Amino acid sequence: MQQKNFWLPVLVFGLGLVLSTISCQHSPMGMDDDVEPIDTTGNDTTGMGDPCDPNVVYFEWDILPILRSNCALSGCHDDASHEDGVVLTSYEKVMQTADVDAFDPGSSDLYEKITDSDPDDRMPPPPNQPLSSEQVALIYKWIQQGAKNESCDPDAGQCNTDNVSYAQDIRPVIQNNCQGCHSGANPSGGISLDTHAGLAASANSGRLYGAISWQVGYVAMPLGASNPLPQCTVDKIKAWIDAGAPDN
Repeated sequence: MQQKNFWLPVLVFGLGLVLSTISCQHSPMGMDDDVEPIDTTGNDTTGMGDPCDPNVVYFEWDILPILRSNCALSGCHDDASHEDGVVLTSYEKVMQTADVDAFDPGSSDLYEKITDSDPDDRMPPPPNQPLSSEQVALIYKWIQQGAKNESCDPDAGQCNTDNVSYAQDIRPVIQNNCQGCHSGANPSGGISLDTHAGLAASANSGRLYGAISWQVGYVAMPLGASNPLPQCTVDKIKAWIDAGAPDN
């Protein structure tokens, strides 16, 4: 009886040791199979927001730059001047003061003003240039989509700076963010950006990149913006400048 009692604990211990060895082979270091491994690559994507949908018009990235560059200027519709009580410096103020009728561009004063055929009533007023057909269409589409303040992260995803085109990548950014001030007979600072030649001259002098990258010693552009242009946009402009600022 004593011999039987001796071997019973030994057999139980041995069986437990085998089972524990098998179970450890499925979860190394005690990790549960359902737990995500720690990312050791250094590519932290937790701060990335939703990428921008090309079919959605975003107020912050598409509409506000147009209004800020062409309308929210001193003496017009900035916070200090608020001509006719209209302030076009933020989404909240646009919706409160510009009589935007969501889903109905034709009933919105904002759209009516930028498309008025009478120069005395049109915004921006002469001698400022009217908005381009592309800018007008963008504002129309934004109102038609509900005049929402959708958000996205323009830097989410991969930024392709290969074969950057002046016509497709650079000109629309300058047109929406800068050209309202830097065009016409008396461009701000004497810097005209409404032609490729004028933009290339600013690019080759270093002034364009210094301004959009908010470097010390340059006036941060876009003027009045609370943040720089999206980093991907800045990188594309830098790639275009490095390629010789071609008219492509």
